[in-house]
Amino acid sequence: MRNLSSNKFLSFFLIILISVSLSSFVQNDTSDFGKLKYFPEIPIKNQVLVNSEEAKIGRYLFYDPILRRDSSFSCSSCHQQKFSFGDSISFSKGLDGELTKRNTMPLFNLLWYEKYFWDGRANTIEEQAFEPLQTHSEMDLNWLIAASRITNSSFYKPLIDKVFGSTIIDSNLIVKLIGQFERTLISQNSKFDRVVRGETSLTKKEYFGFELMNDQVKGKCLHCHTTDQDVLGTIGKFKNNGLVSAEKLSDYEDQGLGGVTNKDADYGKFKVPSIRNLGFSAPYMHDGRFKTLKEVLDFYDNPNASLNVDSKIEQHLGGANLNEAEKEAIIAFLNTLNDSSFISSSKLSNPFALN
Repeated sequence: MRNLSSNKFLSFFLIILISVSLSSFVQNDTSDFGKLKYFPEIPIKNQVLVNSEEAKIGRYLFYDPILRRDSSFSCSSCHQQKFSFGDSISFSKGLDGELTKRNTMPLFNLLWYEKYFWDGRANTIEEQAFEPLQTHSEMDLNWLIAASRITNSSFYKPLIDKVFGSTIIDSNLIVKLIGQFERTLISQNSKFDRVVRGETSLTKKEYFGFELMNDQVKGKCLHCHTTDQDVLGTIGKFKNNGLVSAEKLSDYEDQGLGGVTNKDADYGKFKVPSIRNLGFSAPYMHDGRFKTLKEVLDFYDNPNASLNVDSKIEQHLGGANLNEAEKEAIIAFLNTLNDSSFISSSKLSNPFALN
């Protein structure tokens, strides 16, 4: 199988970029991470300079079971690095074996999102870090107790005093620290990233998959999952992809965004996940119903004509026009978005294990 020329692919990619307006792309400066090419602009609210010392403490907190009621597991127990900071099961196990309501979302490139969680109920990275600690099926710990534990810790108190001086340790400070670490979870070195940087090239099969992803007649994936416009892999919006058959609002057992906004038009809508690192983050969808990418593509052969289904999904009703070879090509391309350096980076791994 021959390789496509890197220069040929880059030229094609840049033509696409120009056609959709280069003004929407920036080389983002995120302090320690340098210039990130072909990522969209970071929302203003997330343009916070990452303090490495604060992120260091946040990394400890992320991996420390001190923030769970019975100190039996940490944030990293459900958000595991080897699974792109997600989990490998449909629903994660919380306190007393109770299962979470939805599939654990992987954590990476959080800086580029306007809202968080499958239903968008958190507006900031810090809000996203705040909720799990007090949720019974997850950490089940009162924030006052959490703050007391950190304040009285001979490990954390000196670290925090060194960075902030004498300060009150409360929930706001704790989630700020965890949020600083989560801001460092940036995936930017997949094969596709290297291709658009001109460092390597796609195979013929991978390139065919890229074309199908962005074909307006065949795959039609580009409307929700960006690869023709940027390398984020998602538009970051909320869509109803016809996963559930619903003729009326009450048919939605999980209301999704509608449960947050209380708007009828938002029922059944969930956050469009990134297609980066899919090779590490199975199972798929908000309820983890699909174990393989092949199952996902098979579903899009004929999604449900549900109430509130997205207009772009309606184009798939009756068949996505993909044969088995084309599906294999799309999967081959999706695998170029797997960032193995991200899931193996010692800078993001459990710091306690390194001591």
